[in-house]
Amino acid sequence: MSPAVRKVEASGEGRFVCVQWEDGSESSYPCVWLRDSCRCPLCFLPSAGARMLLLEDLDVDIVVKQVALADSKKISVTWPDDHTSEYEAEWLKKRCFSEEARAVMRTDLFLPECQYWGSDLQLPKIPFEEIMCNDESAYEWLCTLKKVGIVLLTGAATKQGELIRLGHRIGFLRLTFYGPTWQVQDKADANNVAYTTGRLCFHTDYPVLQHPPGVQFLHCIKQTAAGGESEVVDGFNVSNKLKKQNPEAYQILSSTAVDYADVGVDYCDFAVHCKQRIIDMDSRGQAVRINYNNATRDTVFDIPAEKVRPFYAALKEFNDLLNSAEHKFTYKLKPGDVLTFDNWRVLHGRQSYPSCSEVTRHLEGAYADWDVVMSRLQLLRKRILNRD
Repeated sequence: MSPAVRKVEASGEGRFVCVQWEDGSESSYPCVWLRDSCRCPLCFLPSAGARMLLLEDLDVDIVVKQVALADSKKISVTWPDDHTSEYEAEWLKKRCFSEEARAVMRTDLFLPECQYWGSDLQLPKIPFEEIMCNDESAYEWLCTLKKVGIVLLTGAATKQGELIRLGHRIGFLRLTFYGPTWQVQDKADANNVAYTTGRLCFHTDYPVLQHPPGVQFLHCIKQTAAGGESEVVDGFNVSNKLKKQNPEAYQILSSTAVDYADVGVDYCDFAVHCKQRIIDMDSRGQAVRINYNNATRDTVFDIPAEKVRPFYAALKEFNDLLNSAEHKFTYKLKPGDVLTFDNWRVLHGRQSYPSCSEVTRHLEGAYADWDVVMSRLQLLRKRILNRD
């Protein structure tokens, strides 16, 4: 049932509006926020979902002149300049400032649930064409990708271009210096270590960019008979282990700015330099992004000399945890498989395979930003769950 208002009144010398709900709960709304959030045509543009009220026209000390209950589903507030604002009960209830209500809204908007895993990963699998044609399957894919960090799509055509289709399904792909998509295969004079037959150690892609791609897609078009197994590890799970095992090492990796560099020619010529912490944390000290690629870590290291060895010791311990048998999951992609994973969380690698005069292993890769992925997820969610 939609929420209904029993009573509304001003409080706190007119600086708050207190709403008593029919279910017995109460919500208190600051007047400055209510005025700032006015939904009338002068203050809000519905077609854009955007505020038109200018901040310079907002009185941060505003008080309510009059508050009334229009009906059980709407309240009306009159301000000192006689401007009137109306607020729907359901709209207000969702935006209650209580800790519980704010937690519900955070979960609804950002889906923060995280399912950690190690070598025991049960790799989620969904048919590629199902997510292309069916909204429920696409929603399941993106929800699982957000929660687990990795999903295998099966049965795609074994030709280039399937990732372009996948990009259109969510919105659009991320263009980088390696192009809208890129071909992972053994190449002469390779401009990236991935374009060789050698082993690739665990890494996230593109920490050399200020904003690394959030999601990566790898489509297996051709697979070598020997070697070439893929490996993945949950970076958030390993970061948590490091934090418990060696808090000092965690502190070093989450506070030291590491230099990355990537210089070459591909989609265009490029010379990129960036500083990143190996472990990016939120305000609660929880890892929210891993930025680690040993191949593109620069020889330039902008820290005092005496801090260099402690950094290497911390990084070595983190790397050892990444490579421990209990944490890494190994599998071999088959032609038609599309691996989709969280590039901010999941580190990936590859075992070596024999060099040959012809191409024996071919993956097509692409990126998408989490903004694009989360946008599609929320749109699918509203459609499937019939949410406003």
